[in-house]
Amino acid sequence: MSIADFTNTPLADLVSLKGRGAVVTGGAQGLGFAMASRLVEAGASVLIGDLNLELATAAAQSLSERFGNKVSATRLDVADTATVIEAADHAIAKYGALDIWVNNAGVYPNTPLLDTTDEAWDRVMDINLRGVFASSREAARRMISANHGGVIINVVSTAGFRGVAPGVAAYVASKHGVRGLTRQMAIELAPHGIRVLGVAPTFCTTEGNMAALAAMAERNVGGEIPATLESRLGRVGVPDDIGRVVLFCASDMSAFMTGSTLLADAGEVS
Repeated sequence: MSIADFTNTPLADLVSLKGRGAVVTGGAQGLGFAMASRLVEAGASVLIGDLNLELATAAAQSLSERFGNKVSATRLDVADTATVIEAADHAIAKYGALDIWVNNAGVYPNTPLLDTTDEAWDRVMDINLRGVFASSREAARRMISANHGGVIINVVSTAGFRGVAPGVAAYVASKHGVRGLTRQMAIELAPHGIRVLGVAPTFCTTEGNMAALAAMAERNVGGEIPATLESRLGRVGVPDDIGRVVLFCASDMSAFMTGSTLLADAGEVS
């Protein structure tokens, strides 16, 4: 299946996601909610999957009221493949199609390398890496079955490009894995018209990140936003900075791209 040529397509149509069904994992708050918001605004019908069904339901209701689109919620644990399958089938039953899948759910524990247990390591990999694999596989199976292609977007992090601070070995390893998986899935799924892209955010002021900083401060191992993240473009990242990049990836604006991981990092890695 070849990608269409959009040369003569008006800009408004390139950005529009009208008629497309999407799933955003970890979409109840933070980056995931910002991503879901932009997809809904562009016309997509979005299923917000999250461990916290109450938060996800509230998020879906607020977006539905704001944009008038179909937005719903489901409990989704990416480490439990059964719930991933349920979410994929739910999206198709609800919206008639699954065109976009955003792998946003993840964990960011901070534990010194020598104190990291096998169990703690496995938990990070189960959520951050295996969860991306299983979710992408189930999304791709349904996209292939429908024979209309699609887009899978993986949230990678700048930690997928380099080492970071002490205490996040499992996280850094998992995100390097996601970046590699993005490249490999792009190769295997291209014949089916499925594009796979990564988005690598820098630090953004999400609920989770601010809570992590507070926890680090309690342990006297940091706790402040690094000054370097404020200096390049004049401010720290906010969730919508990433939401807009995800919209670009999901839309036909990026139709000739696959396998890449886009740095949304204010120049941090460069």
